[in-house]
Amino acid sequence: MVGTAPSGTPKENLGHVVFITAAAAIGGFLFGYDSAVINGAVTGIQKHFQVGPVQIGFVVAIALLGSALGAWIAGRIADSWGRTRTMQVAALLFAVSSIGQALPFAIWDLALWRVLAGVGIGMASVIGPAYIAEVAPPAYRGRLGSFQQLAIVLGIAISQLVNFAIAQLAGGDVNNRLLGLQAWQWMLGACLVPALLYLLFSTIIPESPRFLVAVGKTEMARRVLKEVEGDRADLEDRLKEIQDSLRLERRPRLSDLRGPSLGLLPIVWIGILLSVFQQFVGINVIFYYSASLWQSVGINQSDSLLISFSTSIINIVGTFIAIALVDRIGRRPLLLIGSAGMAVALGVAAWAFSAGVHVGETVRLPSLQGTVALVAAHVFVLFFALSWGVVVWVLLGEMFPNRIRAAALSVAAAAQWVANWLITVSFPSLAAWSLAGAYVGYSFFAVLSFVFVLFKVRETKGRRLEEMG
Repeated sequence: MVGTAPSGTPKENLGHVVFITAAAAIGGFLFGYDSAVINGAVTGIQKHFQVGPVQIGFVVAIALLGSALGAWIAGRIADSWGRTRTMQVAALLFAVSSIGQALPFAIWDLALWRVLAGVGIGMASVIGPAYIAEVAPPAYRGRLGSFQQLAIVLGIAISQLVNFAIAQLAGGDVNNRLLGLQAWQWMLGACLVPALLYLLFSTIIPESPRFLVAVGKTEMARRVLKEVEGDRADLEDRLKEIQDSLRLERRPRLSDLRGPSLGLLPIVWIGILLSVFQQFVGINVIFYYSASLWQSVGINQSDSLLISFSTSIINIVGTFIAIALVDRIGRRPLLLIGSAGMAVALGVAAWAFSAGVHVGETVRLPSLQGTVALVAAHVFVLFFALSWGVVVWVLLGEMFPNRIRAAALSVAAAAQWVANWLITVSFPSLAAWSLAGAYVGYSFFAVLSFVFVLFKVRETKGRRLEEMG
């Protein structure tokens, strides 16, 4: 998947680099799993607690506010405790919250456990890209950075498959009981398994060499560099390069991000807007609500879960396309292609949903428009996956200068979670008002994202992290 080792990157070490990158990316798997597992449980939670669209939107989205908090504090924790220790804390938070989500006493209790899960996921969403960018050789950094998004989409797909299997074991209804609990409770409790795997692997992988240099553990940093880049002639030069980039720097603080552009440095604003556009195109509406969305237009519960799984497979395919292309054609071209494709697909979906006819409390689409909506949704996911899904995480891990990387990544990731929350909490009410109108809005943001990349985003392909400025 990462190809043949180029000159200067010993091939025998590539397997080790892939292993530690994949282990770090399990945090992305947790992100994807938690994001999509609620999709299958939404209907069950709504029926069990007898709540309406506003309350269910709040419960689904509340985890994202926890994620924003986790992302906000992750940079400082990572710079104080180290990258791998921060991963371990995130894994423990998610493991405990998974048990709590499976055994809620009331809707508010479930919401609190989802906030705690969100904090763990937010921390993992920051530390994964930062760690991968810091251990990956420059020639592979784009493709290895893509592991974060690959792990996210695999988490989404696996959660949809697990949801479907649990629903089938429970007789096709997520409110049916299975071994003493309702099926939707097992769906949420199953998150414990990937959380424990993340905890295990985060104790195995080495600490980031840049963090080790920053805290004075130079010999240990030398060993890690030798492990990931080989016993190459310029190894001491690489170590000195990192030392020089850090020597005059102090621990990054949020105040370091201040600049003349509306209070922040321009590069920080670019990171924030990349994060916001990634969410404002509405991608997580597909992964949080698609099961209930397809049920609302006449597809039964079991088939809607299968459609959600097929969407996840498209997501994986698109991610592999991005991994193959991100270090070949660059970051900006992929973003532009993705924005254009998403804008068209979302516009077509809006047209299809505009033909909906209300039948009681649900909406029904004519056969043609129903088929078009399904195809458009899958095309939208494909273009997102081969572009914004992967490239934003790659850019956030590599675009900031060393002196502000952890702090800037925390702010950008927090902005991403807040944007995700806004889209997620608003969708049930928007859909009740006008499903077509919601998709017109998402299409508009896809167009804006194209213009933003065209004029504001710089290419980072092939540049060392120490060159970023």
